[in-house]
Amino acid sequence: MRAIGWVVWLSVAAQPVNAAGQGAAGTLSAAHERIVQLTAGANLQSALDSAAPGDVIELPPGATFTGNYVLPEKNGTAYITIRTAAADGQPNANERVTPAHSPKLARIQSGSSQAALRTAPGARHWKLVLLEFGPNQGGVGDIILLGDGSSAQSNLDRVPSDLVVDRCYIHGDPARGQKRGIALNSASTTVIGSYISDIKSTSQDAQAIAGWNGPGPFLIENNYLEASGENFMLGGATPGINGMVPSDVVFRRNHVTRPASWRTGGWSVKNLFELKNARRVLVEGNLFETHWQGAQAGYAIVFTPRGEGGAAPWAVVEDVTFRYNVVRNVAAVFNFLARDNAAASGPLRRVKIVDNLFYGVDRAAWGGNGLFLQIGEGPAEISIEHNTIIQTGNIITAYGGTSGAPSAADRFVFRDNIVLHNANGVIGTGLAIGNDTLSKYFPGAAFYRNVLAGGNASRYPPDNSFPAVDWLWDQFQNVAAHDYRLRPGSSLRQSGSDNRDLGVSYTALSEALGATAAALLGLPETSPDVPADRFRDRTKGRPPTYIRPGGSR
Repeated sequence: MRAIGWVVWLSVAAQPVNAAGQGAAGTLSAAHERIVQLTAGANLQSALDSAAPGDVIELPPGATFTGNYVLPEKNGTAYITIRTAAADGQPNANERVTPAHSPKLARIQSGSSQAALRTAPGARHWKLVLLEFGPNQGGVGDIILLGDGSSAQSNLDRVPSDLVVDRCYIHGDPARGQKRGIALNSASTTVIGSYISDIKSTSQDAQAIAGWNGPGPFLIENNYLEASGENFMLGGATPGINGMVPSDVVFRRNHVTRPASWRTGGWSVKNLFELKNARRVLVEGNLFETHWQGAQAGYAIVFTPRGEGGAAPWAVVEDVTFRYNVVRNVAAVFNFLARDNAAASGPLRRVKIVDNLFYGVDRAAWGGNGLFLQIGEGPAEISIEHNTIIQTGNIITAYGGTSGAPSAADRFVFRDNIVLHNANGVIGTGLAIGNDTLSKYFPGAAFYRNVLAGGNASRYPPDNSFPAVDWLWDQFQNVAAHDYRLRPGSSLRQSGSDNRDLGVSYTALSEALGATAAALLGLPETSPDVPADRFRDRTKGRPPTYIRPGGSR
């Protein structure tokens, strides 16, 4: 034992256990939890190889274990836990770790360009708790590999599963960055309460979490996710398993962002959240913020099926619910594409966007076009309901097909929203604003009971309203502080098609956001890069209807 720095304890009776598993109480029971305490400099891989289901491997706070460690396959269903030993000042369960906790954590560090930690084929029932993972050498590759994204993982039976990453601080190098924080190519995996930062590159896509060859289900909850390319992405590479579609995903209460200071660092910026191959995804109670036009046009949220050049023609994006989120301080919001425009793929379909708050969608501040939704090639069953949207560009821009035969989006719903019309509102390539576009790109659309402030009623279906933008500002509690709750006496209250208030439900939004809600509702903008008066007219004290290029209205 001493040769590798272990101290082993039976947690039930706190009894020392020898190498054969014998203690004062007799043979170690499978129901007992055994605590294996490693000292600084101990052989961590040997401890992993020797661990039995139910064991807890404890690492001392502040110690660093350098290597490329592997979680082996074990028999049994009890979890093996690797964690930092308890110390004052560590975050509790259900809290989120931060960089300030680093001195209280043990660190697992790769000494090469390979992952600091990876799973062996078939590995199951492992937990990583209260650990720090630093960057790989040169910022290359993945820090943590859960599953295998290559053709070596071609059989579902060997996919690692039942994995938990709980309150782990995972970060790249502040100067060099890192390709990826977690490669998520596993099954039944949870990432919770963790902090992933400085995942960035000047020459390639970099992701805090990305997966393409794992079936799910995945729970990604209460994390801070910071990356330059895509903070979170599913799809984007050819799966090693034929027919693989990552499925049953819950993405909840995460803070998805990047520092505004990266705008001058040359980092390759694409979007905040992207689905290229995914099924049954719930995106709920998150804060998405700080996204600009960079290596792409500036859309923060992208749903575009990609068949990887024909290698994955089954790739789909379907059954997605995006609700109770705040998206703010971005160049544009959504980019939807019905199918891969470069190779065969399955469709984008059945997407519901409901009860979200979007503001600071500002092309002057962040580049791009300030657009709420770009929609291409006619995806089916898109529903957009009860959202409050404060943007400087169009509401919807549609494209696809030909001017004589545009690609039609079947069963499109847009109702009970509050939005600025701005210059072109709803417009399709080669068509006129409003009804002309709706009749050809969205035939039979349910487009009603919306507030399109500043628009022209003659261009749109009945049962929508078109107040002056100045009037709309008076309906909100405090526009200057980005508090878009409706005033108690507003005529927009209980005016929805379902007798609810128009726009986002702040009650539902607050409940979904949880502890972060107080910081988001009714408080002044925190980003120093967006002038407080970007949406305000200095002379009238209210936001302008539309800011044209050059500053004219």
